[in-house]
Amino acid sequence: MKNLAKIITVFAAIGMMFSCEPQEDRDSMPALTLAPSDLNFSVTQDPENANRVIMTNNTEGIIPYWNYVDAQGNDLGHSNKHETSVMFPFAGTYTVYFTAYSKGGAIAAEPVVVTIDSNNEEYFSDPEWGMLTNGVDGKTWELDFYDPIGWAGLDFPYNPSGSDYWNWFPDYAGNSWTMEEKDWGEMYFSLDGGYNSSVTQTALNSSAQTTKDGGFSFDIENHSLSFTGGVELLYGGDYHPDVSNWTSVKVVELSENSLRLAVIRDQSRTGEGVCLIVFHYKPKE
Repeated sequence: MKNLAKIITVFAAIGMMFSCEPQEDRDSMPALTLAPSDLNFSVTQDPENANRVIMTNNTEGIIPYWNYVDAQGNDLGHSNKHETSVMFPFAGTYTVYFTAYSKGGAIAAEPVVVTIDSNNEEYFSDPEWGMLTNGVDGKTWELDFYDPIGWAGLDFPYNPSGSDYWNWFPDYAGNSWTMEEKDWGEMYFSLDGGYNSSVTQTALNSSAQTTKDGGFSFDIENHSLSFTGGVELLYGGDYHPDVSNWTSVKVVELSENSLRLAVIRDQSRTGEGVCLIVFHYKPKE
């Protein structure tokens, strides 16, 4: 029931933003009286790729809403398309929820459980997955004190013709004012049975550390990375209050030995403009 309540709450808040299809106005639809058994939909695994799950709504006169979670109940995504598909690259058990919306209200179907028997190794074939996570073995990053922090325009580095394309990555030796040189913690990623992340963050004015474990998503094409489960980006210095979002970050640079992740400075306490704050990491030895 908790998941179904979540579906209804999220749907009311976001309307129909997720679909690229022409949208129906629920108020103009007929007031259907449906029971869960009346819903005509399917959840099937692609016969050529069992990690790909296809969700199809065949119920007429309704707005569909799909939500899918892993075995721990973590929300993996949602859609209101009549037909959509999702890739579950890890072996495990997943649950798909389907809710039909009409002028008469919301009708929730019985959840569908999907079992994925094996990992899809091809999904992680892009080298950047290995650079970030070292696969199932995992990889730990820490701040690189040669140049641990920098600033850049919102167009940097993927839109050089943009109006806000610039960067300044100062060396620490000549700019030690940027942050105290100390152990600020570490950041860990792995693909051992799931998208695993962990961040150990050191307090600003002491050596006290807090560790949070969660997940992450990595969109290589759009150069973005998001933390889930309460995890935030590892940072150094007194910058946290200047940024409203420490979970959705921009991947500025990624190689085997160098990682730059950026957050948007959107609430500067000193009145400076909006820009990227870019933190530089190296693999922890």
